Amino acid sequence: MLRMKRFLAGLAVVAVLTLSFGQAFALHEGAGVTADEALKMLQDGNARFISGKQEAKSLGDDRRKELAKGQHPFATIISCSDSRVPPEHVFNQGLGDLFIIRVAGNVADPIELGSIEYAAEHLSVPLVMVLGHRKCGAVTATVDSNGKAEGNIGAIVKKIAPAVDAAKKSGKEKDNLLNAAIDENARQTARTLTEKSPILKHLVESGKVKIVVGVYDLDSGKVEILDSGAGKKEEKGHEGHKH
Repeated sequence: MLRMKRFLAGLAVVAVLTLSFGQAFALHEGAGVTADEALKMLQDGNARFISGKQEAKSLGDDRRKELAKGQHPFATIISCSDSRVPPEHVFNQGLGDLFIIRVAGNVADPIELGSIEYAAEHLSVPLVMVLGHRKCGAVTATVDSNGKAEGNIGAIVKKIAPAVDAAKKSGKEKDNLLNAAIDENARQTARTLTEKSPILKHLVESGKVKIVVGVYDLDSGKVEILDSGAGKKEEKGHEGHKH
């Protein structure tokens, strides 16, 4: 009888340890897709958004309970705070699919960098997209103010100013200047990710993470890819994205 009790107690311990390790692994196993596959998922979702044929995404109790056990986003998006550019809708994705950092002008300071590092290193998210957009108010303010602005908005303008300066050197007229500055600002943020983060630089160089640059058009709904990736090495494939 004593042996039986010890045996059952041992089984209980094994069951608890198995569950604990399983939950810990679930938090870090990643989305199970490569960066190129993740980018295609975003592009396919954007095509559905443009056509008005969006897939219905579960927002119900089952999906919420599934996500309570752990998240497996397949892409990180650093985008503008503009209310007209919600990444989940633009890419027709659902709960738990995207790890999103939104900040006016889609700029990257240590807080944003830390958030992206967390997604890349701890959640194994293979793709980072810097998403700018046409008619961006933050970039427009930087162009109009010549790099100077009052209050805390000045901190955003200061970050964007080098992109505007670079666009001006290209000799563009005002409308074209704004678009050129928007494009350059998104590219500048992408460069910042690896220049200011040794963690992201290592992950990109080792082929575990790819950084791409996109710009969203408010009129058409289309996301144009300006830079298809800073990651040079092809990732090893895994099983498909989990839902």
